[in-house]
Amino acid sequence: MGSTRLPGKVLMDVTKGKPVLYYVINQLKHCKSIEKIIVATTTLQEDDKIVQFCMDNKVSYFRGDSKNVLERHYLCAEKFSLSTIIRMPSDKPLLDPEVVDKVVGVFSSNSFDYVTNFLPSTFPSGTEVEVFSFDSLKTAHEEAILPSEKEHVTNYIYNHKDDFRIFNVVNSENLSNLRWAVDKIEDLRLVRKIVSKIDKNPILIKNILELFKNEPSLVEINSQVDGNEGNTKSEKDDKEFLDFKK
Repeated sequence: MGSTRLPGKVLMDVTKGKPVLYYVINQLKHCKSIEKIIVATTTLQEDDKIVQFCMDNKVSYFRGDSKNVLERHYLCAEKFSLSTIIRMPSDKPLLDPEVVDKVVGVFSSNSFDYVTNFLPSTFPSGTEVEVFSFDSLKTAHEEAILPSEKEHVTNYIYNHKDDFRIFNVVNSENLSNLRWAVDKIEDLRLVRKIVSKIDKNPILIKNILELFKNEPSLVEINSQVDGNEGNTKSEKDDKEFLDFKK
């Protein structure tokens, strides 16, 4: 709930009283590779609403530190005895279950520590997936120092590529110029349009591409949103941290 760019976004309504978080969970339920869905939220009072949503919808949840998101994920994975973690931020209501299953499949059939589809990205923003082992998460939790590594969970892993077996899944077509992640109100407006116009469950990338082909003006709704704003802030925080340590 404490997003700085769009506060409270995960419980903002998409359509018919169903919030962003509902769509994240609904899309995930169509993944063949997922055994359990857990919402890792914070201990802040403002996130009591997320806990209530989880209870109302019979979804498992975990509460942890609001700043150290890496620690929150580690303690959550430890509590639920997870050996493999599929990480999906709650601002991706139109994640693609087929993409999730593909990335998980690569992880499961190989000996990688970490598999994703955004290093670099060839998929639309809003369909990123991360799959990693508990051991990798534990190492990151024990070794991470930078603020960005604690805030973004897996930064330590791909900042130390020589210490982990990492693989990136590449899409057949580069669609990284498209975005339907929800960071700003313009993003939410686009997601609302997409959901209102596509009568399918789940909604897949191919369905959205077909919609955009028929209504190309839709991509203009959030075309001015800076998707790197969060990374820019993290880089600034890291620099201030390192300068202070000198």
